[in-house]
Amino acid sequence: MIYEQNINYCLAKSIGSGGLDSSELSYLLEKLDPEFERLKKSYLSDNLPILTLPEVDDLSELSHIATVWRKKFDKVIILGAGGSSLGGKTLCALNQDEYGTAPGAPRIYFFENVDPFGFDRAMSSLDLSRTSLIVISKSGNTAETLVQLLCCISAWRAAGFKDLSESFLAICGPGNNILRRICLRENIQILDHDPLIGGRYSVLSKVGMLPALIAGLDCTKLRRGASEILNPILQGAKPSEFGPAIGAAISVGLSRNNGISQSVMMPYIDRLMVFSKWYRQLWAESLGKKGLGTTPIDALGVVDQHSQLQLYLDGPRDKMFTILMLDQKGVGMQIDPSPADAVELNYVVGRTMGDLINAEQRATAQTLIDSGLPTRIISFKELDEKTLGGLLMFFMLETILAASLLRIDPFDQPAVARGKLLTQRYLADFELL
Repeated sequence: MIYEQNINYCLAKSIGSGGLDSSELSYLLEKLDPEFERLKKSYLSDNLPILTLPEVDDLSELSHIATVWRKKFDKVIILGAGGSSLGGKTLCALNQDEYGTAPGAPRIYFFENVDPFGFDRAMSSLDLSRTSLIVISKSGNTAETLVQLLCCISAWRAAGFKDLSESFLAICGPGNNILRRICLRENIQILDHDPLIGGRYSVLSKVGMLPALIAGLDCTKLRRGASEILNPILQGAKPSEFGPAIGAAISVGLSRNNGISQSVMMPYIDRLMVFSKWYRQLWAESLGKKGLGTTPIDALGVVDQHSQLQLYLDGPRDKMFTILMLDQKGVGMQIDPSPADAVELNYVVGRTMGDLINAEQRATAQTLIDSGLPTRIISFKELDEKTLGGLLMFFMLETILAASLLRIDPFDQPAVARGKLLTQRYLADFELL
């Protein structure tokens, strides 16, 4: 098993009135029986491609591109917004952070925003002769991503690079979209993105796999981990036996019956900090409709013990907590308290930094539980590609199943269209800026 999920401390029998009644949990899980059948049929008919992504035969082509780029470039820029960026960024965080990258891997930068200060500073620091670029947009018409691309083309041109075919690549949906037209005009290679896979569900597609391969990850293991999470549905498991279904029922039940309006995702692993932001978009954009849904909050242990925990424990009792725990016993440098010459630190003698974070994650979870706050614990022995692939599929399925209980479509986002139209209007009329 990739993970162990403990939902006991989300139930009234364990934490009192702040928890969900077991009978309500059973009722909601029974309501998911038809959705399980629908998902199985969707898998067999391939009309919900995120379910068959773990089996797509595209890694050979992507691996060839990644191998060439790893040898040729020191830095890779990813242009994209929302899911077009967060999925790949989540995967790459397994192998790179602010301190360095995996051996032989280029540094990968994700340009997600259009703040001119950060963009200009980043561009001025790059050796463009050793830098490549991937631009990602499912629709091919994302304004922010297109503006980034146009600015990058101008920068490369100004530096004397006329041929972009060897250093630029695009991933976009089919059809006559703006990104595709730019790429055809500039002789930029295009990889087709399945139009039935929305950005926030695209992490296991080319959108996530190509950056991950460039970063040096084993994408076969990533997809294998995702398959292992999905397989029980295909093999006839009942909702009450399936972790994502239990998580979905707990979340919806607490929202309906216990006044829970916020969902805190708190890993005690730096490498999953971006994962929490990926989850935040997935949950918010999929479920925040028709006055429904809970607000996702990304947190990081131990950092947010010192910034948010006071509120969590003594503020409004409107939150459900998911604590992601990695067993790090004995990992890291051994702590030598002698330079401090303080008997108060004797409790760390012979311990490692991994022992400390193990103790901290357990202590935070127990403190929340003792306060009667619904707390789910998901724990795993190691964090590798298989584990991460499993976590990604787990929460995509949990989101889809929660949407079924809420009777909403998890794949659209109708409310954001007006903001896009107003942006175009304000840009067209300079007096409104």
